[in-house]
Amino acid sequence: MGSTVRHTESKAFKEAKQLLRSQGGTIRVSEAVKAGIHPRTFYAMRDQGLIERLGRGVYRLAGKSAPVSPDLAIVAMKIPKGVVCLISALSFHEITTEIPHQVHIALPRGSEPPRLDFPPVKVYWFSGPAFQEGIEHHKIDGIPIKVYCPEKTVADCFKYRNKIGMDVVLEALKFYRQRKKFKTDDLMRYAKVCRVEKVMQPYIEALL
Repeated sequence: MGSTVRHTESKAFKEAKQLLRSQGGTIRVSEAVKAGIHPRTFYAMRDQGLIERLGRGVYRLAGKSAPVSPDLAIVAMKIPKGVVCLISALSFHEITTEIPHQVHIALPRGSEPPRLDFPPVKVYWFSGPAFQEGIEHHKIDGIPIKVYCPEKTVADCFKYRNKIGMDVVLEALKFYRQRKKFKTDDLMRYAKVCRVEKVMQPYIEALL
């Protein structure tokens, strides 16, 4: 009887591991349950050190290297509609010295506010093209995330300059010029989308 139970458990563990690997090593318990893995299997694997908790309801295979940006990975899994924006996007693209203490995400206006205990999240409500334009798709540790491209992010920062500080905006523009291919047309296109064309134009022209 005992060997049968152990065999059943090992089979369940094997199936759970295969599922985790197919998801890049990280998964939400709710997704695993939908795929046919019983919650007690997950918790038994946790108790045996086979998987480890990344965040509430999010687990990864033990021994797997930590994601470069675990907070972004958790938010991407928990809030799939969200797009990483502003200071978090600047940090992702390495065009700021700011260290985001919250994950800045954009959601379509009218969406239900996210319920997330950890990591801390700062939500910005975008609408129409301001939300839809300039989204890039990346992966962190196999987890798909959406981030605004550098040009859209710079335009967003100009739009929210009173909230994040003009010094942060100008530093981002300086680093963008140094570290990225300077795409004037794209910068001005997103400036128009964000309705900050007149504000941005003098700064862009000064760099040409």
